Amino acid sequence: MGDGAGKVPGQRGLFASTKGLLGTGVTLIHNRLELFGVELAEERARLISMLAYGGAAFLCLAAGLIFLAIFLTVLLWDSNRLLALGVFSALFLGAGIASLTLAMSLGRSGSKLFSASLAELRKDRDALSTGSATKPQ
Repeated sequence: MGDGAGKVPGQRGLFASTKGLLGTGVTLIHNRLELFGVELAEERARLISMLAYGGAAFLCLAAGLIFLAIFLTVLLWDSNRLLALGVFSALFLGAGIASLTLAMSLGRSGSKLFSASLAELRKDRDALSTGSATKPQ
């Protein structure tokens, strides 16, 4: 009886449809997990750059304060030492303020971790809840 004589009509189509649905579901989950991974890597890069700018701000402001203290100490001395120390103080303080400003703006911008993944999952949920036949991306 290898001719398929005891099978219910439409049963083969049901299994193929279920298999296709499962394949689509696995593909959808795979795509979403890849998106989570990409967003996690982006967040890691943002945090590393924020820490680097914060470290640069700390070092430059510390060096600027040291040069400013030396500048004020040497203020009573001869002529050209003041110019050099004033320039170095302004340079390091300016770099420190610029780095601090960049680090603060990165911190204020907030995290966008998983925002694209969550938006895609919302679209998937909405498509499934309305019974829409739209194809997931």
